[in-house]
Amino acid sequence: MTPALLTEYREKVVPALKAKQGYKNVHQVPRLDKVVVNTSVASAPDVKAALEDAKKEMEIITGQKPSETRAKESISNFKLREGQPIGAKVTLRGARMYEFMERLIKLSLPRIRDFRGVSPRAFDGHGNYTLGVKDQSIFPEIELDKIKRNIGFDVTIVTTAKTDAEAKALLAEFGFPFSDRHKKAA
Repeated sequence: MTPALLTEYREKVVPALKAKQGYKNVHQVPRLDKVVVNTSVASAPDVKAALEDAKKEMEIITGQKPSETRAKESISNFKLREGQPIGAKVTLRGARMYEFMERLIKLSLPRIRDFRGVSPRAFDGHGNYTLGVKDQSIFPEIELDKIKRNIGFDVTIVTTAKTDAEAKALLAEFGFPFSDRHKKAA
């Protein structure tokens, strides 16, 4: 079954972007490439238990088993050793990616208390957007009474857009709630 957001992309977003941006070919229109959900628990006092909780929560949220991320180098001030497990990540593509994005845009972000939109300044200069989520309770799949600790996530949305403006236009067409209060001083 095709995800609703993918159908919306094909039927509404592509024609709208072609008209607004002046693309001549459908293949010029930017699209979502992948979504990477990443978390780090290295600062938790009990890293092993926190990592297991984080992996369990990420699997519930994304529908895919996360892989462990390990420290690349030792840092004595943080009591960190090279190769030590410090976090987890999931790379979503295809149908799972579109289903996750739909849940993020339409269900999870509106559940944030005092939500006024996401910052339009979180683009990396290459058409990718990174969003920080402070705790996992905004996702409807998580049962609030079973949360042991708050786990924050970074959600990186990788697009095929060549510029930040194209990527912002794509995400805005999907209904991504950009805030007006974060505009750059001109």
